[in-house]
Amino acid sequence: MDSIKVPPQKIESVEKVLEKYIPEDELKEVKRILYGLNRGQIVESLPIPENVSKLAQASNFEVVSSKITAEPEQLRKPRIVKIGIIQNAIGAPTTDPVHDQYMAIQNKIEKMIDAAGALGVNVLCLQETWHMPFAFCTRERYPWVEFAQPVDGEATQFIQRMARKYNMVIVSPMLERDLVHGSTIHNTAVVVGNNGNIIGKSRKNHIPRTGDFNESTYYMESTLGHPVFETVYGKIGINICYGRHHNLNWLAYGLNGSEIVFNPSATVGELSEPMWGVEARNAAMTNNYFVGSINRVGTEHFPNEFTSGNGKPAHKDFGHFYGSSYFSSPDNCRSPGLSRVSDGLNVCEVDLNLCQQVKDKWNFQMTGRYELYAQFLTKYVDPNYQPQIIKDPSINQHSNQK
Repeated sequence: MDSIKVPPQKIESVEKVLEKYIPEDELKEVKRILYGLNRGQIVESLPIPENVSKLAQASNFEVVSSKITAEPEQLRKPRIVKIGIIQNAIGAPTTDPVHDQYMAIQNKIEKMIDAAGALGVNVLCLQETWHMPFAFCTRERYPWVEFAQPVDGEATQFIQRMARKYNMVIVSPMLERDLVHGSTIHNTAVVVGNNGNIIGKSRKNHIPRTGDFNESTYYMESTLGHPVFETVYGKIGINICYGRHHNLNWLAYGLNGSEIVFNPSATVGELSEPMWGVEARNAAMTNNYFVGSINRVGTEHFPNEFTSGNGKPAHKDFGHFYGSSYFSSPDNCRSPGLSRVSDGLNVCEVDLNLCQQVKDKWNFQMTGRYELYAQFLTKYVDPNYQPQIIKDPSINQHSNQK
């Protein structure tokens, strides 16, 4: 039987495929199984105001909005926060001048932030190194390192203006040029407060060395730990891209008090798409916080061919970035996702009280054996460590009999 090959860019979203082919009376149950329930109901979709719809249509991006609720409490008031995430393709060919490429992206991002502001978003996160193509597959230094900026550079100044304009906390993942420490480069997320102030920064803890992801050519692992930023709207952590594959990375942001963790990413379909809808939901459930998963969209073509030591022919693109940005909730449900092929803004209204309510229900923190894990990891990092393996003594007996 011939395999079915559908170009990845032809499938707009999994949700739309389900809605197209599954009868309505069965679709609700399918979504319950795949996407979970919030207080016994499918996550509620919210209408998009006409002014936002017109802006999105004029600027060619999608808007999705939903709501995740918590149980009413007697002593605590609801802590309602609107969270937003933005995914986008680059705005100009990678052969254009560096600053022209940057401005093409900034111009489209500005319109999407305007839409987020019109929807009343309180906390917004952009995708990994939003201000440039994801050129780290090429292993070329120039012109790509010219996109790197200081934390207070042009990209951050733009984000500061937008944060002040909409009283919004904005997480701006960027390629940082650290002018204080030898002008080294880092994969960084700058957290800008709702007053336009820079609250701080986080960096990428885990650097991939797989396939075309040759990022350690440009920057190395963070030494900043797992900072959590207390903002007027809640406590925020940023687990950049490849860190989502590391369970202890998610755990540390939770133990440090995160209520919302963003995972700004750049990942392609052949490598990771089957994992995309699973990892963040697992993290949200086991660590009892909300997760916003962001992935860029489109296929970025570079002027020179490159290879990655995997035996594949030389090529000029990374593959298809499949978007599909979505939110995960601590109560095991998730929001609708954005398209696999187009720019988009995903907004979810949440009640942060749900984080504590799920902790009280499942008791993961109370039943966690942190002292046991700490003892094990202390032993494991010792060069003389020996794995705790108990061998079946009959294995040798059977070998001798043969």
